Amino acid sequence: MEEEKKERLQKVIAQKGFCSRRKAEELIEQGKVKVNGDIVTKMGMLVSLKDCIEIDGVLLKEKEVPCSFLFYKPKGVLSTAFDDRGRKTVLDYFREEPIRLYPAGRLDQDTTGALILTNDGELSELITHPSSHLEKTYIATMKGNFSHSDKIQLEKGLLLEDGRTSPCKAKILEQNERQSKVEITIHEGRKRQVKRMFDALGYKVMDLHRSSIGFLTLQGLKEGEYRLLTNEEVSKIKELCKARKAKNVIPEYRRKSK
Repeated sequence: MEEEKKERLQKVIAQKGFCSRRKAEELIEQGKVKVNGDIVTKMGMLVSLKDCIEIDGVLLKEKEVPCSFLFYKPKGVLSTAFDDRGRKTVLDYFREEPIRLYPAGRLDQDTTGALILTNDGELSELITHPSSHLEKTYIATMKGNFSHSDKIQLEKGLLLEDGRTSPCKAKILEQNERQSKVEITIHEGRKRQVKRMFDALGYKVMDLHRSSIGFLTLQGLKEGEYRLLTNEEVSKIKELCKARKAKNVIPEYRRKSK
């Protein structure tokens, strides 16, 4: 009899659309995954279709139809699937959707704007992988008069505690002695990166809004609203990430954090 094909546990979880492979690895490390009733905490376990996989007590079913949404995240909402302190999360806005969704990436609690939620493990992994270099545009409002010389420094890259940032694009939208508004487009995904970049130049960001992810904008959406991405849009995002991933290597700051 032919031996049944086995795959790594985290890969199977991602293939079934539960979450990205990286998120699956986190769930395994946290002791939230069981295989045939036993908790698994180490990477590399091989499983087959006959194995019973549970995540947080929920049986992992066959892959759902892929669905991806563009969400306009309001301020004060967490970009996570669950919060043990009972705070509002992005999934609270998707209670009427009969599928399990996860945010592909995240925004700080006090940052508003574009966020993708999906059950497509491949899409989530491509968006969040550091080598995909998917551009994201933000509008930052800060105290003080943001100078042209600081704009040039911002675009060239700044030295932060976790390494130098890659070159980016910046545009001054408003500027006066009291406050400035700057549009910035980056392709990295470091924690609180935009705020830290402006802080490195001596500016305090008072408000931060992500206006777009790649070619996806929030046109037609209000805070707390979302729309289903078309198959064409999802395919285009995947193709864009794969093309850029093929041309780029993992940034130095990511390699050091491994």
